[in-house]
Amino acid sequence: MAKGMRDIKREIKSKKNTQQITRAMEMVAASRLRRAQEAAQAARPYAEKMKEVVASIAAGTKDVQHPMLETRPVKKTGYLVITSDRGLAGGYNANIIRKVVQTIRDKHKSPDEYALFVIGRKGRDYFRRQGMPIVEEITGIPDSPSFADIKSIAYTSVKKFEEGAYDELYLFYNEFINAITQVPTEKRLLPLEDLGSTGGANTASYEYEPSPEGVLAVLLPKYAETLIYSALLDGKASEFGARMTAMGNATKNAKKIIGELQLTYNRARQAAITQEISEIVAGANAQA
Repeated sequence: MAKGMRDIKREIKSKKNTQQITRAMEMVAASRLRRAQEAAQAARPYAEKMKEVVASIAAGTKDVQHPMLETRPVKKTGYLVITSDRGLAGGYNANIIRKVVQTIRDKHKSPDEYALFVIGRKGRDYFRRQGMPIVEEITGIPDSPSFADIKSIAYTSVKKFEEGAYDELYLFYNEFINAITQVPTEKRLLPLEDLGSTGGANTASYEYEPSPEGVLAVLLPKYAETLIYSALLDGKASEFGARMTAMGNATKNAKKIIGELQLTYNRARQAAITQEISEIVAGANAQA
């Protein structure tokens, strides 16, 4: 019984140490979530305004032609997937990876029909293990990322579409709703199709130098890259929200287990004391 009590006491100590770690991780994630949420929300108006400007130019220009606006027969598809470098974030990575894999299985029969661009170590490692074709990868993204951190992969993914390396580009990321809710999202990034939805609101007349087509040639890739960066910021906010929730649940579970172990320990200790008293009484009666 004494050995059993020592084991229980050792397990209680271990669970308390785990509880301290998960509580600390929850607090860190909560503090980082606020900054990431503010950055994600601040990026959305910029993307919307750029969309408005691009739509205005496209609406005012007859017979606009640009590779990013052309729908062509799909022979190969590009997928840009945003995951995290670290785990312990609940289903944050598993949900988005599962969505990507299911989409690829439904749409493609051969690895030659698609290409992957991956942000985050978790996604990179998974797709590598599965032998799936990765064109470019980026890991080590900081908690407060700048556009420079993903400029290379954003530029390459957009440029290869323009060059015809693939015929459509999809973006997979976790859209941040709130600290508890993050939605795995699939968005068709290229070719751009919904620009006209905001173009009619802007009736001002502009003059462009050297030409509307020339301005569009510069703005369209920048717009697509901006959407990728905005998705990354959403992904970061979602990551911290998922980690905060996961670590909060882990802390609660540790507390519950500690309570159950403490109860078991008290019962074992009470049984040991009762047994010692019984032995003492029995010994006293034997001497009498």
